[in-house]
Amino acid sequence: MKLGVCYYPEHWPKSRWQHDAQEMREIGLEYVRIGEFSWSTIEPEPGVLHWEWLDEALDTLHQHGLKVILGTPTATPPKWLVDRYPSMLAKDEHGRVRHFGSRRHYTFSSLDYRDECRRMVTLMAERYGQHPAVVSWQTDNEYGCHDTVLSYAEADLTAFRLWLKDKYGTIDRLNTAWGNVFWSMDYRSFEEVDLPNLTVTEANPSHRLDFQRCCSDQVVAFNKLQVDILRQYSKGRDLVHNYMGFFTAFDHHKVGQDLDVASWDTYPLGFLDQEAIYSQKEKQTYLRVGHPDFGAFHHDLYRGCGKGRLWIMEQQPGPVNWAPHNPTPAEGAVRLWTWEAFSHGAELVSYFRWRQAPFGQEQMHAGLLRPDGQGAEAAKEVAQVAQEVRDLSHALGLNAEELMALPKSGNVALMFDYDACWSLDIQPQSRAYRYLSWCYRVYEALRELGLSVDIVSNQVALDTYPLLVLPAQAHISKDLQARLNSYQGVLLAGPRTGSKTDTYQIPENLAPGPLANLLPLTVERVDALPDHTKPPVFGLWGEGSLCHWHEQISTDLPCLLKDEAGKPVLVGHNKHFYLGSCLEKPLLKASLAKLCEKAGLASEYLPLGVRVRERGKLMFAFNYGPQTAHYRPNNAQCLLGGEALPPAGVAIWQRE
Repeated sequence: MKLGVCYYPEHWPKSRWQHDAQEMREIGLEYVRIGEFSWSTIEPEPGVLHWEWLDEALDTLHQHGLKVILGTPTATPPKWLVDRYPSMLAKDEHGRVRHFGSRRHYTFSSLDYRDECRRMVTLMAERYGQHPAVVSWQTDNEYGCHDTVLSYAEADLTAFRLWLKDKYGTIDRLNTAWGNVFWSMDYRSFEEVDLPNLTVTEANPSHRLDFQRCCSDQVVAFNKLQVDILRQYSKGRDLVHNYMGFFTAFDHHKVGQDLDVASWDTYPLGFLDQEAIYSQKEKQTYLRVGHPDFGAFHHDLYRGCGKGRLWIMEQQPGPVNWAPHNPTPAEGAVRLWTWEAFSHGAELVSYFRWRQAPFGQEQMHAGLLRPDGQGAEAAKEVAQVAQEVRDLSHALGLNAEELMALPKSGNVALMFDYDACWSLDIQPQSRAYRYLSWCYRVYEALRELGLSVDIVSNQVALDTYPLLVLPAQAHISKDLQARLNSYQGVLLAGPRTGSKTDTYQIPENLAPGPLANLLPLTVERVDALPDHTKPPVFGLWGEGSLCHWHEQISTDLPCLLKDEAGKPVLVGHNKHFYLGSCLEKPLLKASLAKLCEKAGLASEYLPLGVRVRERGKLMFAFNYGPQTAHYRPNNAQCLLGGEALPPAGVAIWQRE
């Protein structure tokens, strides 16, 4: 594992740069990300290019042996560019322009802005593509941040109509796919189709789904524009983008197809505080360390989006500024987050940022240095991790590259599908139900059983996994159906699986649609429940309660769990199982433990707040809880820490 930091030399006097670079090396940092917000510094006037500062910054970092990830500055177009092309600005769903004055003030669909991005990225790539300091490029920054994927400007309408024509060919096919005979919504041509906003009541869900898909494809195209240029002028460098937590507005798998590595920006405390997915009790318990599965969930998700390669581009080093409340991390939390990233396959962990800015919107966002340039608390933990990485390499007899090459795959696959997320969020039926929340809770239950999980797309090979979980795979494509038919492991399909066609209609044979050949059952009706309603469930596999979503199932399959009326909740036999309801965690865990037995997987109930992750013969243990916990794997030698895990404690074991 390599360590890095995000640095903004343009924010500080040049007289400080040499000292900063030297201090980075002394702490143990090897990588530096720069440049992603620098357009107005590079080009303060149209065509007037100031490269000297960036030349000097790169040379300074290179002199100190630091490797640079250079960002393209397209997330922050300068004011003069916005004034030249005002149509590049996005509009929100109410038709209001999203003006200049912060960042991400563009719509992905603007062809004028794409041309300007092509020009700027080409200029940067020509100048720095072969610079010895530059080992990687980051495209833009945090696509979609601040709700900027869906835009309702004129450029988006033009792009949408072209996208629809390309997909459907004729307007009659679109009318049929969308079911436009309902409410007299038939169109005569693609030019009549508007964007699905400002309608009197809910817009057609098929219309909304296709618009979401179109906007996602605009992100893919915008990213590919930059990638193609960088591939031409900077061969051999890794190309990466930094994704965000709990963000599903575009398909990260599709964006990732054009990149070499997936990275993401992890802020465990900020997301704990602002996300409705967490209960008040969880927010209090994990106030200073973050939820035990927040980082892990995204590590496993984005490693899958990166074709097995994962970086952390921004790791929270202290209090942030953007959450409803911004507590200080517990002592040891930054170290824990860093090691957990490595346990899930991260090659690089980069901290945001080097020095806290005394100006601008992020003044209260901590860095490794305080605004006065003195070391903050996290700097000590980063130096500690750097030393521990060296110690681990020595103990294992591996160099840094060999350490990063240790196996990182899990033994359970959980399928996460962005299209399914959009489909089920468009018409959730119950405000208490969210696709992302349900997937996260299933992942959490698997982790509490001590399992190492891979979060996979609907395109990957499945044969290597003894257990496959589809939390809510709304649409089953022909290709996925064929791979599920040949899958030899244990399959669990969750509620709402197979409930929609590709065009957002109910299948003729009802849910689970095409999956009925493996799971002969019919979902006859659904009960979408408020959060406070939790009917009891019991049966051969335990007892507990369900929540949010409950399906009435007709089937002859063996019933393993049933509701209070005796109706099936969990059915199946041999290797194929269907769960028709969202279960509360205790019963969900018990059911997953039974499936692990059938799959030949060992599971265990971990102490509260403790999580483990296998990587090759290494077993990592982490304590997110507020009290000391104890964990010791069987037949293993301790390399770091010990059986007693203090709060924010880390232990590393090597299996014999």
